[in-house]
Amino acid sequence: MFVEQRMTSNPITITSTATIADASELMRSNQFRRLPVVDNGKLVGLITDRDLRAVSPSPATTLSIFELNYLLAKMQIKDIMQKKVITIHSDATVEEAALLLYNHRIGGLVVVDTQGAVVGVITETDIFKCFVDVMGLVEGKTRLTIDVTDKIGILNEITEIFFQMNINISSMVTYTLPDAKKEMVIRADISDTKELSERLATLGYPINHIAHIK
Repeated sequence: MFVEQRMTSNPITITSTATIADASELMRSNQFRRLPVVDNGKLVGLITDRDLRAVSPSPATTLSIFELNYLLAKMQIKDIMQKKVITIHSDATVEEAALLLYNHRIGGLVVVDTQGAVVGVITETDIFKCFVDVMGLVEGKTRLTIDVTDKIGILNEITEIFFQMNINISSMVTYTLPDAKKEMVIRADISDTKELSERLATLGYPINHIAHIK
């Protein structure tokens, strides 16, 4: 799955000479947390709700409301925007986007095309929705967690059991635990987990958890 399939396309942007008040109103009215800053079709920065909060006056300020409004009306986006923006190409995979978000501890990425033009934004919420869809969670089904080993042929051995029992697998993923052990999670329509458990255990793949997702 690619970023362009999950991103918010044609995002609202703002120019670097716009005011803080403009950005604040734009983000508030559209209920989003970040704005790409674009000048003459080129990405020059990013401003987030955190950036706006950082320059918002403290409740303890002695300035009057008129003075505050004047200052906010004069201060421009270029004065507080993040100039080093982490971007990702629209043809990158969702996994690459997730890794960038994780490594940089950020909540969103500006998506650019091959010419560097801003074409979208992808956020942690988009990645979360993708995970839910890929894992088939909205479909319900039975979730099995199986202890596995890292060896050639394991996928063939396990799926053969499902084939013999006429069980259709909706999704499957394998991951490594902190102790280096591996687990496989399978979601499928399963009517007889007892027989399936026995067959898998015979091959050395015990099921350690069963959950019925609704």
